[in-house]
Amino acid sequence: MTNRIQPHPQNPFYWQYKTKPMLLLGGSVEDNLFQIPDVEAHLDVLQTMGGNYARCTMSSRDAGNVFPFTKGLDGLYDLNQFDEEYWMRFEQFLGATKARDIIVQIEIWDRWDTTGPAWQTNPFNPRLNRNYTTATSCLAEEVGVVPFREANAFFYTIPALDDNPVVLAFQKAFVEKLLSISLTFPNVLYCIDNETQALPQWGWYWADFIHDTAAEHDVAVYVTEMWEPHALTHPWHQFTLTERGRYQFFDASQNTHLNGDAHWRALRNLHLELGQSGNPMPINVVKTYGANTFEFGRHTDAIERFWRHIFCGLASTRFHRPPTGIGLSDTAQTHIFGARAFADRFNIFDSFPRTEWLHNRSPNEAFCLVNEGVEYAVFFPDGGDVRLTLGGIIHDKVHLTWLNINTTTWSSITEIEVERGSIRLATPAESGYWLAHIQADMPAT
Repeated sequence: MTNRIQPHPQNPFYWQYKTKPMLLLGGSVEDNLFQIPDVEAHLDVLQTMGGNYARCTMSSRDAGNVFPFTKGLDGLYDLNQFDEEYWMRFEQFLGATKARDIIVQIEIWDRWDTTGPAWQTNPFNPRLNRNYTTATSCLAEEVGVVPFREANAFFYTIPALDDNPVVLAFQKAFVEKLLSISLTFPNVLYCIDNETQALPQWGWYWADFIHDTAAEHDVAVYVTEMWEPHALTHPWHQFTLTERGRYQFFDASQNTHLNGDAHWRALRNLHLELGQSGNPMPINVVKTYGANTFEFGRHTDAIERFWRHIFCGLASTRFHRPPTGIGLSDTAQTHIFGARAFADRFNIFDSFPRTEWLHNRSPNEAFCLVNEGVEYAVFFPDGGDVRLTLGGIIHDKVHLTWLNINTTTWSSITEIEVERGSIRLATPAESGYWLAHIQADMPAT
């Protein structure tokens, strides 16, 4: 049990795997990564760059994907028969990630599979299977893309809502099959839905189902729900924070539609709320939005959001797949590599976000992590010049090293004077991505 993914006991804002704390970093070309060809080569690139975090929706929406159920000669699916290729791909993917110490966050249900064109190819559509009809299932053959909450009766089948045992039996069989494979792997986290607007009872049912099944296999698992609202103050997010027996980590992915200090402040307030509760949990971001190819921000927005997640004390950050994210592009690889270089040098697991310790700071100019009295780190999205208060420092001088993130190169160590308990930090160039690492004592050579 101690080798499985779990919150780090010394700092539960972070994860631990194989008894060691981990900062989860990722990016990939797809969300349902187990469905792509040459997935192991893709994972090799991620691992080489220092990445260790992958997303896995159970979707089959893209060309070349296979579905989880067999299809007869009559063109209809049999929901009682599982497709061997689909589940083999899934199991091999989990095996490949385990071999590389990559943590997988599975999303079991995705509303985008049950609306619009995707519903017209989904085996759960009553028009496409031989197991039930529209009349016996209460599922519509056509479902529009909007509105949600949720548009498809598929998300109301549980006893606390529509109590639809016809469809629920097949949903349960699907999740049981998934868990029969995934529970044998120690590197898996569980998310009920992708950006859901479903009633909370839906997520509660499946969280209980996952935990009960895991208990039967004598393993502990960690579950969350990904709510659609971008604002973390939306009351739906409170279900994750209050239902701690069901949800053991928080997914803040939808907050990455925000920019600058608004993005930082929302995460900082969540981190503070959890810390003050005395019962913190890891905060994950499995989707960092932003790409020049879509409307959810530019490449620069994705990069800044990716780094702000780290400097807000989050447990994970991952670039979303194209076209709404930069995936595992060359740019994404540069920043994953840079983030790993930083995490290898700075003890992030003993640190806490303290951007309020920066002075003469313009909005979005710089962000700070502090291991008080020991070391400090400041990230600059585009150059900058600020003062940092050094709480806990008793020395007249400290030691400064700069990371040029674009080239992943560290400067030589320089000594700087502490003036009235603070230091000035001006980036080596007026622009670019820079990271300052300040240490109270001279690093060992």
